[in-house]
Amino acid sequence: MTVAPIAERGPPLPSGARAYRRIGPFGADTIPAGLLRRHDLKPGAWGLLSVTAGSIHFHWDDEAGGGRLLKTGDTMLIPPGVPHHLERQGSVTIEIAFCAP
Repeated sequence: MTVAPIAERGPPLPSGARAYRRIGPFGADTIPAGLLRRHDLKPGAWGLLSVTAGSIHFHWDDEAGGGRLLKTGDTMLIPPGVPHHLERQGSVTIEIAFCAP
């Protein structure tokens, strides 16, 4: 059974979208610095951030703001153009798939 990703911002992942690039796994000490500061995805690209061990805090840096503690087994859907960043919470392993229609 596949668990749907956490989706807090739109637009949703288009039907038929496929991963075109994957990065990671990254541990707490190897997460690229760019992921720890405000950034966004290019138009037409969605991200699927998967936590394979531990936990990490995901922050939305848009007008609505907010955040969520992601734990082992969670996957966050990140739509294009929505600024965000990660904050380490201790031991963690993450992977990111970049998807497009």
